[in-house]
Amino acid sequence: MNKTAMIRRFHQASWDEPIIFDLSEPGQRGVLVPEAGPKIEESVGDGLSAIPESMRRSDIPLLPEMGQPQVLRHFNHLAQENLGADYNVDIGQGTCTMKYSPKVNEIFATSSKIADLHPYQDESTVQGALEVMYRLGECFKEISGLDCFSLQPGGGSHGALAMATVVRSYFRDRGEEDRRDEVITTFFSHPADAAVPIVKGFKVVVLPPDKDGLPDFEAFKAALSDRTAAIFFTNPEDTGIFNGRIKDFTGLARKFGALCCYDQANANGLLGIARAKEADFDLSFFNLHKTFSSPHGCGGPATGLVAARQFLGTYLPAPLVVKKGDRFSLDWDMPKSCGKIKAFYGTLPVIVRAYAWIMSLGAEGLNEASRVAILNNNYVMKKLLSIKGCSISFPDHAPRIEQARYSWRKLKEDTGFGTEDVQRRIADFGTHYWSSHEPWVIPEPFTVEPSESYSKADLDEFCAILERISQECYDDPDTIRHAPHNSTIHHVDHDVLDDPDLWAITWRSYKKKYDGYFERRKD
Repeated sequence: MNKTAMIRRFHQASWDEPIIFDLSEPGQRGVLVPEAGPKIEESVGDGLSAIPESMRRSDIPLLPEMGQPQVLRHFNHLAQENLGADYNVDIGQGTCTMKYSPKVNEIFATSSKIADLHPYQDESTVQGALEVMYRLGECFKEISGLDCFSLQPGGGSHGALAMATVVRSYFRDRGEEDRRDEVITTFFSHPADAAVPIVKGFKVVVLPPDKDGLPDFEAFKAALSDRTAAIFFTNPEDTGIFNGRIKDFTGLARKFGALCCYDQANANGLLGIARAKEADFDLSFFNLHKTFSSPHGCGGPATGLVAARQFLGTYLPAPLVVKKGDRFSLDWDMPKSCGKIKAFYGTLPVIVRAYAWIMSLGAEGLNEASRVAILNNNYVMKKLLSIKGCSISFPDHAPRIEQARYSWRKLKEDTGFGTEDVQRRIADFGTHYWSSHEPWVIPEPFTVEPSESYSKADLDEFCAILERISQECYDDPDTIRHAPHNSTIHHVDHDVLDDPDLWAITWRSYKKKYDGYFERRKD
């Protein structure tokens, strides 16, 4: 017997919460530090003399002065105004692979054995941390089929940047750097796959999609030349479409001497099913903070692990974690390395969570996670396509892998309401969704990615919310027009986001630009 999906009543907490500096009161303290005794003062004084005068502060830093209860209250208020994977059915954050992160892994990652380590400790005192890093790399040798790894990149785009840096170092070493100045990517690959080669000085050719949403192979053949340094492909792309001809692309690129770089940020439907090695890629990166359960953390911290074939191992960012006998160490003896691309050696808590997740599931569990993610995605796709006004990009293509990009084009034509209107209203149900990278090519887009973490009831609830909103667009336009009603804010004012003159990234800049700004806008 089918059960009607439940839509929960929801009202977001809303606090008129000032910035923490505005809450500061001179003289308030969260902790009273005991005064130093004479011996400590003497030893500290000796240490200070070793610091150059130019590096010493001339004044006390202007930090907020608050008691512990006030600090706790402030951040709890902000937390109550947020949504996330632990609060709501978070499948609307398409391409971000929002999944459950087992809380036992938090115990490992926040243990003093991890949290109290310092990157400058002697290697002999951090053998356990190095072993975890090394063993995680060994796991990824199996997952990707490639031979070497680096944990240094601090995120997905950073992983793509690492690949582009390796490409440039490789061709510089071969004396081909000046000639190999082009990179080819695809329209629905992640934007970073076009952006980071430009950062490294390459010209970028973007392949258009064909009628099935796949990269146009004829355009690819026309773009290749002896100037091509590399291809940067996401597969499956953010449409959820998997390129089954990928070896035709990598094989042809190899004939021109180009390196093949694989953006595997969308790998959640491929674990134990398809690997970079068999697709003939030379470099690949994975997001430990997506596919491998470590939380996103609002844009960080993260890790974009990079894997490479053996012949590219010497060009990876230094140092690499190596094992000699029963000891682990950092190998700095890498004269051809592309150099460091981040401070230290990787984001250890993220690495620990990912390692714990992989080891708890094992090879069979990873494969099952991907198969359930694919099943969930295609179940949601069937449900959403039954909603009035909803369609899917490239509808003639076969079922999708782990996500899909949809369109409210018909809804917009019928009612005047589009994806931004649905975005505002969905907040009233305690969830949200993402539209698409901009500029939009698929009209009125939204992207849904149900990972393996969500139950059928969760998926039914999310689909029922969108069905309700669609019905309101047709039958109750005022509810949509004035949404959101139950969220922390109402219509978003984009003026501040669209005007660089109003951006403020420091407290001093904020005070200068915004003293009385909001009061003036109210008037």
